[in-house]
Amino acid sequence: MSTARSPERALYAVSDLHSAIPSNRRLVEGIRPGHDEDWLLVAGDVAEHVEETAATLRLLAERFARVIWVPGNHELWSTNDDPVQLRGEERYRHLVAMCGELGVLTPEDPFPVWDGPGETVTVAPMFVLYDYTWWPPGAATRQQALDAAYEAGVVCSDEFMLHPDPYPTRGDWCRARVAYTEDRLVAAADPAAPFLMVNHFPLVRQPTDVLWYPEFAQWCGTDLTADWHRRFPTAAVVYGHLHIPRTTWYDGVRFEEVSLGYPRERKNGLRRPIPRRILPAEVAGSAGADRSGQSAGAR
Repeated sequence: MSTARSPERALYAVSDLHSAIPSNRRLVEGIRPGHDEDWLLVAGDVAEHVEETAATLRLLAERFARVIWVPGNHELWSTNDDPVQLRGEERYRHLVAMCGELGVLTPEDPFPVWDGPGETVTVAPMFVLYDYTWWPPGAATRQQALDAAYEAGVVCSDEFMLHPDPYPTRGDWCRARVAYTEDRLVAAADPAAPFLMVNHFPLVRQPTDVLWYPEFAQWCGTDLTADWHRRFPTAAVVYGHLHIPRTTWYDGVRFEEVSLGYPRERKNGLRRPIPRRILPAEVAGSAGADRSGQSAGAR
């Protein structure tokens, strides 16, 4: 947690708060800025229920000078015990409107520019799903990939609770979001203020190579975003979803997985600072993967 006062402002990031879990909620309540002008990126999976998501984002927005949220798969779940019984695109738009009331920026807002210590960046919050193109070894078709996941018992709960309405499939929704986001990146690209891309799902497949269960990768991203960090001026990429907090580098670009995750994954304590400072950067090189406590089928 950022509790010590800092002489300079910073930009932090966190994801996968799952704040309805009591022990996670206690950690979330301890997240505080070190400077009055600190920003916080929240890269999805705040909670499953709209009310809990709103309460958590409200708390953070009251503390940080600016909070920017992108949806994870859990916010998009339609569960029987959530008073808000919206599905798909309608649920997402409801969450965006809620954030607007809280003063929290979303993937539908103009990209803000961070001009602080470290470097000047254009923060690009994204909502890009997955399209089942990251098949496990041995699969030659999407159906084979899905069959392998069912056989291994690591089927993502999205199959039952994340509805793509009005799109026919989650893959169709993903492709629509990719096209929308790509257009925005093209319009906003500025080498003088490179992007800090923020998405719940990793934009490249390599981070999934360390999953205990490779069958889960098909619910983690899309090949359509694999070259964005090379095509567009990019300072860093922030993501979550995998519950494997670490720093890696691809094509010279820093990728930060910033998830808090589940209590069982933290049985030996927090593995990285929560929230993670992105700018000024805390690292000079890449860190190794930490695979302890993974349970990919639950995400």
